[in-house]
Parts: sequence; C-alpha cells; structure tokens
Amino acid sequence: PSVLDSFALLSGQLNTLNKVLKNEKTPLLRNQVIIPLVLSPDRDEEIMRQTEGRVPVFSHEVVPDHLRTKPDPEVEEQEKQLITDAARISPDAAQKQIQSLNKMCSNLLEKISKEERESESGGLRQNKQTFNPADTNALVAAVAFGKGLSNRRPPGSGASVQSGQPGAGAIIAGASGMQQVPMTGAPAQQQPMLAGVQMAQAGQPGKV
Repeated sequence: PSVLDSFALLSGQLNTLNKVLKNEKTPLLRNQVIIPLVLSPDRDEEIMRQTEGRVPVFSHEVVPDHLRTKPDPEVEEQEKQLITDAARISPDAAQKQIQSLNKMCSNLLEKISKEERESESGGLRQNKQTFNPADTNALVAAVAFGKGLSNRRPPGSGASVQSGQPGAGAIIAGASGMQQVPMTGAPAQQQPMLAGVQMAQAGQPGKV
C-alpha cells in the first residue's frame, strides 16, 4: 500500500507538471537563462556524452563561453554598424541589391553544377574501355610469336627459279639485301641468281 500511495502521488505531480508546461501562459524553457549551480574542474563523462566530446569539463573557464547570452563587444559593434548601414538604404536600392545577389548566387550554383556534371562525365569517359583486350592480345601474339599467321606462300614467288635446281623453292624472295657470296667449284658467271642470292647448280655443293 505504501508503494502504491507513493506511485499515485508521483503520478499526480507529473500530470500537474505536464499541464503547467503545456499551458499557453508558460514561457518556453529554451528562452530561460541557465544558471550553473555546480562547477568542477574534474572530467565529467555525462557532459562529454551530451556534448559529443566537445566539452570535457564544466569549470569556471568554459562556463562564460558556453552560457553566454550576448556576443562579444566587438561583434556587437559590427552588428550595430551593419544595422545602421542597412537603415540608410532605400527599399528600391535594397531590392536591387537583393536581386543582384540572387543572380550572382544563381550563376555560381550553375557553374558549380556544370563543373560537377563535367567531372562526372569525364570520369565516365576515363573509365570507359576503348579497346578490346582479346584483339590486343591476339595482335601481340601474332607480332611477337607469329601465332595465327599462315604458312602458305603467295603464288609466283619462286617462278624465277630454274627447274633443274633442287631446293630452290626454299629460298625466300625477300632476301635481296643479303651479301653475295661466291660459290666454290663454279665460275661466278655460270651461277644463276634468285633475288640477289647466288645459288649452286645441280650437283655442285655450295654455301650462301
């Protein structure tokens, strides 16, 4: 019974407090001044948690800054000067300045968005693949190792070789840049030529 009586008393007090706070005549708590009652130079974990690690202690050093309700005197002077200057401007001039400022902001936003679009499109172009890896690998293999190339010779490449010479078809027609070497055992005028390379007649050994 004592617990129930205490609970009923607390419940009634909480209801009364909620009614008072919800009343239209009650001022907002955010507009009230906070007075520090306890100041300590020691680290306070609860304050650390509530301020997300910005205020480790609630001491005499930080209280004037965090509970300040008015700006610094220098800032107050600047605000007064700005208010005075704004009061001197006519409504038409103020409207023109507002329009020009809005125009400048719009142009700046357009430039920023354009730069973002160009950077995104440039990144897409850089990431886009402009070649086929399979074709590249096939080309490198053909140039380096001769993979995939045909072994057939074009027709007519050995037409100038005399019929009585064995092994004449094995001479490449593109060897015209090779140095001529005289053949042993046969005169040079009797040695037939094929693309600048001297060949031995049939039955006569020789070397290129």
